[in-house]
Amino acid sequence: MPSQPACATPAEAGTETRAAPPPRRGLWLAVGVSIVLLLAVAGLSLYAFMLNVDLGDLKRRLSREIETRQLAERYLVETRNQLTESLREIEQLKAQLNYRETEAQSLAAAKPALPLVVGFRSSMLGKGMVAVIDNDSDRYLTVTLLARNPTLSTAKRFTLELAPRAKTEFGHLEGWQFASGDEVALFHDAFAPLRLTVP
Repeated sequence: MPSQPACATPAEAGTETRAAPPPRRGLWLAVGVSIVLLLAVAGLSLYAFMLNVDLGDLKRRLSREIETRQLAERYLVETRNQLTESLREIEQLKAQLNYRETEAQSLAAAKPALPLVVGFRSSMLGKGMVAVIDNDSDRYLTVTLLARNPTLSTAKRFTLELAPRAKTEFGHLEGWQFASGDEVALFHDAFAPLRLTVP
């Protein structure tokens, strides 16, 4: 192995100094790659964070929608149950009403006919018609007269005192101007109702 001279010439010294830079270039390249990787990792971390935030918002929104849907379904079930209960009550009330109507009809059928004869004549004053009520019984009768005009949808109730074996006239002066098509009903507790239509 040849020995190096004790004193190197400046040209030789310069040659040795130029050979050192390649390791520095590698260092700068490593630092640059590290910075790029660091920035990439930071970008990916930021992207992951944003995705996590969006995912959290999506989860919260989905949770709220599920809760709203569950509340709506619960309300729907409760409403359906209330409707079913109401329909059941309506059916019970209808059954009771039918029973009472049947009972009332049975009681009315068991009562004797109201001993009245009702006729109508034109009013002398020219205002509608007058009802002529003839009491065929031997006793005073207090009856309720219900007059209804289906065309005008009006109705009125009157109480009449009828003497035995007598005729009573009822018309415009007494509070109702009868017209053709009017519905008339007479009621007494001891007798079946008498219903008729003005001719």
